[in-house]
Amino acid sequence: MKLVIFILNKEEYLDQVLEAFLELNISGATVLDSVGMGRILAHDIPIFAGFQNLLQDTRPGNKTIFTVVPEKKIEPLTKEIEHITGSLDNPGSGVLIILPLDSVKGIPGPPAKEV
Repeated sequence: MKLVIFILNKEEYLDQVLEAFLELNISGATVLDSVGMGRILAHDIPIFAGFQNLLQDTRPGNKTIFTVVPEKKIEPLTKEIEHITGSLDNPGSGVLIILPLDSVKGIPGPPAKEV
């Protein structure tokens, strides 16, 4: 199992991304509102106020999606995300982080094998 963290920079793609998750039978994702560090620095810390001009065309927030995914679905999920958002190598598309999991509790999965 893998932990997938996807920071979606273009919120208008959220419905399509979640539909792609469902098409791959990936459920149970958590979606959080999030804000990048640059936006906070530019708007909330006076010393960095000069950054506001640089951020005028950027979006006010992001959506961060967390979910647990079987390893065999990582490649198809990555392809679907990039099909929707464009290449994640392009600035502003989003950030996809995939981490291995040692243990997961509290989510449905295959039944445990009896010994």
